[in-house]
Amino acid sequence: MLDRAYMSLPKKTVTGERFEIPDVDSHIQGTKTIVKNFSQILKAANREEKHLLKFLTSELAAPITISEGKLLVSGKFSKEQLNKIFGYYFKQFVLCNQCHKPDTHFIEMQGVKMLKCSACGASYPVKRL
Repeated sequence: MLDRAYMSLPKKTVTGERFEIPDVDSHIQGTKTIVKNFSQILKAANREEKHLLKFLTSELAAPITISEGKLLVSGKFSKEQLNKIFGYYFKQFVLCNQCHKPDTHFIEMQGVKMLKCSACGASYPVKRL
């Protein structure tokens, strides 16, 4: 009976993942790309806005501004490009390398910026922006 109950559940419920990187909801308007759900992405990352903006500015090589919770990027970027860049940010600066959970925060040890995981206790250096 339990197997039948599991089979009737939607696949998304069965995966067991408690954290998913939000997909970028963007569109191109003129020469700018607007990311409508930037505030949701920032909330999921649980990082300072300044850190994420600095990363995006260096990766996209374009000026960035924020207006009403939306990210405005000078230049035309596809959703696939933006999803890839945000995915890279989450992999480098949010998710733990050991247990792959998002329960991490930055610490500084002897002048080196480290990512410390609250779930498994691992800590490792991250590159500076």
